[in-house]
Amino acid sequence: MDQLIPIASKLQDVLGAVGQNTQLDLPQIVVVGGQSSGKSSVLEGIVGRSFLPRGTGIVTRRPLVLQLYNTRSMGLSEDSEDSFENIVGDSEAEWGEFLHLPGQKFHNFGEIRKEIVRETDRLTGSNKGISKNPIQLKIFSPRVLALTLVDLPGMTKVPVGDQPDNIEEQIHEMLLHFISNPNAIILAVTAANTDVANSDALQLAKAADPYGNRTIGVLTKLDLMDPGTDASEVLNNQLIPLKRGYIGVVNRGQKDINADLSIREGLKKEEEFFRTHPIYSQRTLKPKCGTSTLAKALNTILMHHIRECLPEVKNRITSMMGDVQQEMEALGSPNLQSRSSLGGTLLGLLSKFATNFASIIDGKGGELNNGNSKNLALIELFGGARVNYIFTEIFATSLMTVGAFDGLTDDEIRTTITNANGTRRALFVPEISFDILVRRQIARLEQPGCQCVDLVYEELQRIAAQSEPKELTRFPVLKDRIVDVVSTLLKRCMSPTQMMVTNLVKIELAYINTSHPDFIGGSRAVANLMNREGHEEPRRPMEIATTPQSTSSNYYNADDEDGQETPYGENNGIMNFIFRGGKTPPPDRSRVQGGPPAVVHLPQVPDTMKQTDVPPTDRELTEMQVIKSLIESYFKVVRKNFIDMVPKTIMYFLVNHVKDAMQNELVSELYREAEIDTLMKEAEDVAQRRQTCTEMQDLLGKALEIVNETKQFAISVMKWSSESSADKKRIHFSRQRHV
Repeated sequence: MDQLIPIASKLQDVLGAVGQNTQLDLPQIVVVGGQSSGKSSVLEGIVGRSFLPRGTGIVTRRPLVLQLYNTRSMGLSEDSEDSFENIVGDSEAEWGEFLHLPGQKFHNFGEIRKEIVRETDRLTGSNKGISKNPIQLKIFSPRVLALTLVDLPGMTKVPVGDQPDNIEEQIHEMLLHFISNPNAIILAVTAANTDVANSDALQLAKAADPYGNRTIGVLTKLDLMDPGTDASEVLNNQLIPLKRGYIGVVNRGQKDINADLSIREGLKKEEEFFRTHPIYSQRTLKPKCGTSTLAKALNTILMHHIRECLPEVKNRITSMMGDVQQEMEALGSPNLQSRSSLGGTLLGLLSKFATNFASIIDGKGGELNNGNSKNLALIELFGGARVNYIFTEIFATSLMTVGAFDGLTDDEIRTTITNANGTRRALFVPEISFDILVRRQIARLEQPGCQCVDLVYEELQRIAAQSEPKELTRFPVLKDRIVDVVSTLLKRCMSPTQMMVTNLVKIELAYINTSHPDFIGGSRAVANLMNREGHEEPRRPMEIATTPQSTSSNYYNADDEDGQETPYGENNGIMNFIFRGGKTPPPDRSRVQGGPPAVVHLPQVPDTMKQTDVPPTDRELTEMQVIKSLIESYFKVVRKNFIDMVPKTIMYFLVNHVKDAMQNELVSELYREAEIDTLMKEAEDVAQRRQTCTEMQDLLGKALEIVNETKQFAISVMKWSSESSADKKRIHFSRQRHV
């Protein structure tokens, strides 16, 4: 089963080479703990070498990503015994490599320690500063288990040196960043000679892993506990239960380090301590103690964790290979063709562009020049659907909000009616006033129609950009020329389209069709108004006749000998008779009756005459209502026709014409033998991009082989398990028969 983790380590290396190591989130064991809790000593015990910086206070000031490789599993050693029971002394079999120093091997682990210090000081300075940028280190040894660990700075509360005032918050955020990864296994290190209930590591792990599914507790400094005390209660998972339990270890003390005690001797000393201890040597606690036990437990957990993550890893690798393959197809093979072959390639690209343009407009998709084109149709409208959206949701909806009287006041309607009467008041509502006002309102539709043309024009430019074949990125000159030709074609079709939309308005203005079946007409307008008047409170029948007879001569009929009032005046028209009103009260002559004759002086005629100073009469109000009813009815008819005709005009003169003429236009303008070499010249960076894609394709292929190798290994293990189970069942059955 230990073969699975080296495979995952190789997979991580391959993906890291193509810059995808952060996306795959391969499982890691993250070590967290308080300052001076023994985190670094635990790591050194697992590795079997002393290579981490030592000192007082905060020593680990940058995350250290440590990958351990077992050289025997990689075929570099024939020994197959347990790595912690057979420690060889050949230092040449062990070495370290830093990611920031590629190709350089460190066989002296003291130099590894110095390089960690130098690389840390390079970013953080030498006065206790910290940084979240990790140091990548690989250790190759026959005496380690294949693990990936991350050592993090210890939690602290009081800033020292160049540390900022919020050092506690920064370290807390850094630790959470690493342990919040759901694929990370948390190694919470706590000193056994302190109260475990106050452990910062366990508290932080609980914040990121509240159910304890991926947290392992590690108790250090068991040998430093007060005499008569032990950590059996914690190791038995009774005090603060963790799903994966606790493991106790004994690291080298400061005295051992000063005496240059090797890791090998330290592991032997640890083994002797647990073997002779009266509590930890018991059968129930012995499997929970020792650095070798910790390493094996981590290896088993990580193995199962990696196996669970491999399906997702394979899916991502397959997706990445698909993207690289598409880019390779777009870049094509090196351009070493003859002129005739280049001409064929040019025709193919032009035809593909025109086909894509037509397909996108017609809703058939095409090859969108977009990195997310696979899911574009699922998340937003594109192509012809966007043009239809402009017609229905933007143009039509906006025009339906345009009112028949927007920008037209009642005073303007009243003035227009009065001007249309000329020198004498008409018997009926003057038709010329309706003609003037409705033409003015119809003319307002021209601007939104032209704006709709502009919107569709811009959308066609967008579709043209999406229609570019991926192979076109190889030929920047050809790409620019295609853009110019398409832009010229669109502009050439733009002018007649706008002219036709303008003509639609002029056509409506040329003839006001009062016989249109949807138009209300004058008689119906008057009838509707009379119906509304009938539902209102009726006037007094003889309200008009109650005016004194001495008011004004034009309130009397000249043929009436008795001088009685008539229902309508001499020039007030039939509208007064229908709606009982409209007479202007005569001037009050009481103040001049009985006085001497006076000379009447007329006032000066004003330069500008307006009716706004005098309230409208009943007759004027009635005429205004009739005119407004007619205008509203006819405006709705014209607006309905305009909403229907503008999209049809744009489709015929612009969209369909461009779509049908695209290929002929491209071929006639670009397919010229003298320009083929210039148009088909590749960009300078295409060769480099092609080489990069080839390398990435090879690396991803290797990664996929590694995943498949892991899959075959898992199948063989499952097969072996099933065969073993079947053998056990047969043995059990034979025993029962024998009995």
